[in-house]
Amino acid sequence: MEERLIYKLLQSKQTVFSIAEIALIGDFKETKNLKSQLNYYAKNNLLQNIRKGFYAKPNYSIEEFACKLYTPSYLSLDYVLQKEGIVFQYNNEITTVSYLSRNITLDGFNLKYRKTKQSVLLDTFGIIRKDNGINIATAERAVLDSLYLNKSGHFDNTKNLDLDMMKKMLVIYQSKTMYKLFNERF
Repeated sequence: MEERLIYKLLQSKQTVFSIAEIALIGDFKETKNLKSQLNYYAKNNLLQNIRKGFYAKPNYSIEEFACKLYTPSYLSLDYVLQKEGIVFQYNNEITTVSYLSRNITLDGFNLKYRKTKQSVLLDTFGIIRKDNGINIATAERAVLDSLYLNKSGHFDNTKNLDLDMMKKMLVIYQSKTMYKLFNERF
């Protein structure tokens, strides 16, 4: 059983696992045996115990962890805006939209969670779910999230944004202020 579990974990597209996910993968009914097995893997550097209740492969994806730590959540705001070339100013934080606000440092990464209302968080329009469990906003959704959560924002390069899609997304926020901000900016 032990060798099969580590093989399944290492072969998975995922790089970060909660104990509950590992229990399902290994078909464990009791967590006591599972925890001792996971401690063995961590001790022998097959997995890392990155935070209570979370294990990861070596060279795991911090983005995947950011999405799994507080669920539901998705990568957005400055993190996506930088990756998409919409803002040029560098910020080393991984910004995530979630149901709570938190700042966490892990392995040299700063994870910043921004709280939004549930109806915005659960609407998946403009959010891409990747195979490894990463949820990430499109550039358009990240711009709108920034306007919504920051009530302003500086955008260096907006020429590639799909404004028609953004107009359709405005309904997510259920805010007259958002329509006003959008019309002032675009």
